[in-house]
Amino acid sequence: MKILSAAQTRQLDHATLQEQGITSVELMERTAQAFTEWFLGQFAAAAAREVLVLCGPGNNGGDGLAVARLLHAAHYAVRVALLPADKQSADWQHNRQRLPAAVPVSTLGPHGALDAPAEGVVIDALFGTGLSRPLAGTAAAVVQQLNQANARVVAIDLPSGLFADATQPANSAVVHARHTVSFGLPKLAFLLPQNAAFVGEWKVLDIGLSPSFIAETATPWQYTDVATMAGALPARPKFSHKGTFGHALLLAGSRGKMGAAVLAAGACLRGGVGLLTAHIPGCGYDIFQVSQPEAMCLTDAQADFISELPELKPYQAVGIGPGLGQAEAGVAVLRQLLEAANKPAEKRPASLHLVIDADALNLLGQHRELLALLPENAVLTPHPKEFERLTGPARDDYHRLDLLRDFAQRHRCLVLLKGAYSCLATPTGELHFNSTGNAGMATGGSGDVLTGLMLALRAHAQLSPFAAARLAVYAHGRAGDLAAAETGQAGLVAGDIVRFIGPALQELARG
Repeated sequence: MKILSAAQTRQLDHATLQEQGITSVELMERTAQAFTEWFLGQFAAAAAREVLVLCGPGNNGGDGLAVARLLHAAHYAVRVALLPADKQSADWQHNRQRLPAAVPVSTLGPHGALDAPAEGVVIDALFGTGLSRPLAGTAAAVVQQLNQANARVVAIDLPSGLFADATQPANSAVVHARHTVSFGLPKLAFLLPQNAAFVGEWKVLDIGLSPSFIAETATPWQYTDVATMAGALPARPKFSHKGTFGHALLLAGSRGKMGAAVLAAGACLRGGVGLLTAHIPGCGYDIFQVSQPEAMCLTDAQADFISELPELKPYQAVGIGPGLGQAEAGVAVLRQLLEAANKPAEKRPASLHLVIDADALNLLGQHRELLALLPENAVLTPHPKEFERLTGPARDDYHRLDLLRDFAQRHRCLVLLKGAYSCLATPTGELHFNSTGNAGMATGGSGDVLTGLMLALRAHAQLSPFAAARLAVYAHGRAGDLAAAETGQAGLVAGDIVRFIGPALQELARG
């Protein structure tokens, strides 16, 4: 699913009117009906004892007026408060005329009490995606009063004052909504941590916007949802054997961190790899052999950390990092691995796909000269702090996306920046935000599980580097969602995610 800029969203609305031969008033009515249907399912009339609709002078305010009319018809106790303005849009005026006289209407002021309903709901229809500058004057004062009232706020399209695809100036007035209901496609602003307090829980409703315009419009931002991923895992041929699905090598573990290697190996095995060999320090041999009997195990000459790189010829994919530690010997192993992956094709395995995570990323950050050795389509899976060690600090979340995109393009690699909406950057400059996962996955070992699953899918011959990476992050989040349904988010541990990788992948398998 594409994510469009604010300007492209306005163009999408116009294209819809032209293609479908409808007026902007008719599209506004379609929007209001979709919102109202959602609202009726979310807030029963008894729960929403009173509904206050705050309406600005533009088309977002026109949406609010239409919603107020529809909620009144559904027997909700609705009143409307208008933001004063010298002029209003034509569609606003149309819906103001259609508002029944029985709906109370007042005018908002910078100093008067907002009178937000203590037991009801406030619908924010002040400003939408058309906003191009921070709120000021009466509008800013109203928003500040609303936030201080701590009311249950539902925003139409965008919380007022929030830009759809850019950072607001510090301390600018923005509505703090509990719910945001948008239309057609998600907004980039919904996906960034710095906006979470403004957006709350968000929902996108289908209002029949032009599919041809969406298909033809270029954007670097994509949202990976269930429709995108349907059938993403190739079917396993009837006469498959263990060689069909690749042989992966995992370089992981150190004294006190063997759990990371165990979790990554378990996820790799559950991810469908044909064969897995783990190269681990000597201290972990008994632990690993007992916990992961399906994997083969090579032990390093060192007892506490990895100091050697095994022969790479048997392997299609190599993962390095989980529990690796920060020993200087690890730098040498990482360097040897990167140099081997960069050798001419006749001097290395036919295909050698790399997955780099955790301590291996930290070693890269400490020795940035190694970044020049990253092979094309290597996958890096940093969390924000690990990413910062690779690139330097970001000013804000939007700047971090710029750094992410630049890094992936410059180094010709795939970079998965982990978070609530993990973002996969490609060498071609695309940013793919993931839709699965939950806060219960914010637990030690969750990233190690992702590394193992990513490794399994990178070894899969039928998947391109991008397809494997996108499938891994989606299935990892989906496994976490299935696990949380059983354990609850607070009780979720990384091993639970491993248990549900199989069911998550089964949902995505081709028929």
